[in-house]
Amino acid sequence: MRLNLSLQQLEAVVRIADVGSFRAAARQLDISQPALSRTLRLAEEALGTRLFDRDTRSVTITAAGQELLHIARRVLQDFDSALSELGHFMQGHRGQITVAALPSASVALLPKPIAGFRREFPQVDFKLLELPAEPLLAAIEEGRADFGLCTKPAEDQRLKYQHLHNDPMVLVCRKSDPLAREQSLPWTVLAERDYLTVQAGSSIRGIVDPVLIRKRIKLQPVIEAASVATCCALIKAGFGVTVLPRFSLGLADMSDMASIPLAHPSVSRSVGIVTRIGRTLSPACLRFIQSMMAAN
Repeated sequence: MRLNLSLQQLEAVVRIADVGSFRAAARQLDISQPALSRTLRLAEEALGTRLFDRDTRSVTITAAGQELLHIARRVLQDFDSALSELGHFMQGHRGQITVAALPSASVALLPKPIAGFRREFPQVDFKLLELPAEPLLAAIEEGRADFGLCTKPAEDQRLKYQHLHNDPMVLVCRKSDPLAREQSLPWTVLAERDYLTVQAGSSIRGIVDPVLIRKRIKLQPVIEAASVATCCALIKAGFGVTVLPRFSLGLADMSDMASIPLAHPSVSRSVGIVTRIGRTLSPACLRFIQSMMAAN
């Protein structure tokens, strides 16, 4: 048998039992005494029994009322606790945030903001997806990630881009290489050394290759490495030079390695926050994005 009682009716039972007076209970609940009497009467009709014996002088809780009172206190406490949890969620103090990021952005841009956010809001959990650019954008569009840290995508009506950083391209070589002593280098210097690069299709190649074409620098890479870490490890072992965005250097062991800014032209890749237009993000996610934008 399911009994149909409202929270309002349960609260009326608790207040009347606590103060022992309909008038005082109505005042605390900020309703009229007739309205309180009607609320209690409907509860008694739903239960088929009296909850309080009352006359002109006193109000006494019945055995059924006493039994309901224990349940009512527990239900109201659980309800208040649940609403408190919802309030924390709505304020962005709890929840889960799923971020998809390029590996370089994941290392360079996320650790400090996440650590700071977690110190302030320890009930917010993070899930990180490290993906190349195309799978990353697909994860955002499909809802597997709340937002992404990525290079600026092509114009897309479904995606919104908010700029965070310019990530300059640098030449990477061994510290023992004479090039390491230079303050900056022209792109043409690449033609003088064995040239390594990451595999085609990466966001890095999407920046570097067009510059080489514009400068009419014809290069045949001696090796196309699967990752930034492998590319840098090969250079450390004695293979030539490469061009990488500065943020990506955190993916490699840079001991005994040097990075020199490239000029003529100076080139940077744009890195920012990508979200899906029309998708409502959680309060915690919005708060985290706002904190990242404010820190920029």
